[in-house]
Amino acid sequence: MVTHRDSSAGPHAARPAGESARRLGELVATYGLAVVFVLVMAVFGVLRPTTFFSAFNVNTVLVGQSVTAMLALAEMIPLATRQFDLSVGFHLGMAQVLIIGLQVNNGLPWPAAVALILAVALAVGAVNGILVAWFRIDSFIATMGVGTLLYGVSNWYSGGQQITGTNLPTSFTGLTGIYFHIPVPALFVAVMAIVLWLVTERLPVGRSLYVIGASPRAAELTGIRIDRHIIGTFTAAGFLSGLAGIMLGSLLQTGTPSVGPEYLLPAFAAALLGATSIRPGRVNVVGTLLAVLILAFSFSGVQQLGAPFYVQYFFNGGILIVAVGLSVYAAARRRRAATAADTEEASGEARTSAAGRKVDGAIRNLG
Repeated sequence: MVTHRDSSAGPHAARPAGESARRLGELVATYGLAVVFVLVMAVFGVLRPTTFFSAFNVNTVLVGQSVTAMLALAEMIPLATRQFDLSVGFHLGMAQVLIIGLQVNNGLPWPAAVALILAVALAVGAVNGILVAWFRIDSFIATMGVGTLLYGVSNWYSGGQQITGTNLPTSFTGLTGIYFHIPVPALFVAVMAIVLWLVTERLPVGRSLYVIGASPRAAELTGIRIDRHIIGTFTAAGFLSGLAGIMLGSLLQTGTPSVGPEYLLPAFAAALLGATSIRPGRVNVVGTLLAVLILAFSFSGVQQLGAPFYVQYFFNGGILIVAVGLSVYAAARRRRAATAADTEEASGEARTSAAGRKVDGAIRNLG
C-alpha cells in the first residue's frame, strides 16, 4: 500500500508561521516606542483627563524638555560612530553661565554673546574630536576630561556663584517663550532634528557615520576618512550642546555652574533608548525624540499622580539601564539577521551551482 505524504507537513509547513512571527517582531522593534508613547498618553490622559492634556501642561513639558531633546540629539551624533561624548552636560552648563554672564557682567549684546558661545562650542567639540581621532584617547576618558575642564571654567567665570539675569532684553528671554500656542524652543529642536534626519538618512556623510560605527575596518577599506568624520561628529555635538545651553539660559534667566551635568543622564538615556526603535540597533533622530517625549510625559503623569520629585532620578536611572540593554539586544538581533541572510544567500548560490553541474553532466551523458 502506498502512503501519500501530506505536502503541507514538514519544515515547509512551519515557514509561513515563522515568517509571520519574524515580521511581527520587526514591526514591534520598529514601532515599539511609538506604541509606548501612545499608551503613555492614553493611560495618563484617562487618569488625569483635566490636567494632563491641558495646553499649560503640554506646553510646559515641551518647553522644559526642549533642552534635553537638543542635548540628546547632540549625544546621538557621536554615538552613530560608536563614540561617547560625556562632556555635553558640562558644555551645556558653561554655555548657560556664559550667555547670562556675558550680558550681565560684561555688557555684551545677546546676539554677540550667542555668536561667541557658538564659536567656542565648535572649538570645544573639535578638541574632543581631535583627542579621540588623532591622539587615539578613548572617548570616555577624553570627553570626561574636557567636561571637567569646562566645569572648572564655569566655576571660575561665575566665582562658584549663581549669576542672576537682571534686566535681560525681552528679545532674549523670548527665545524660550510661547507664541500663538507654539513653544519656540520646540521649533528650534524641530529644525535641528530635520537637519540631522536629512544628514543621517539621506546624505552619504550620514551613511558613512553608520558604517564607521558598524565596522571601522570596512569603512577604511571603502575609502571613508574616519578621523575627519569623527572630528565632525564631536564638533556638531559641541555646537548643539552650546545651543542647548543658550536655550537653558533664556529659560532660567540665571547662570548656574552646577546645572549642566543634571541633563547628561536623561539625554544619554534618550539617545540609547531611541536606538531600540524606528531603526533598531542604531541611533536615529526620530527614535531619540520619541524617547525624550516618553520620558517627559511619563514623568509629568507620575508627578500629577502625587509622586515626589526624587522619583525622577530612579526613573532616569532605570530607563538608562533598560535602554542600554535593549540597544545591545537590538544590535545583536540585527547582526544575527544579517548573518542569516548572508548564509541563506550563500546556500542558494551553492544549490544553484550544484544544479548547474548536474545539468552539464546530463548534457555530456546525452552527448
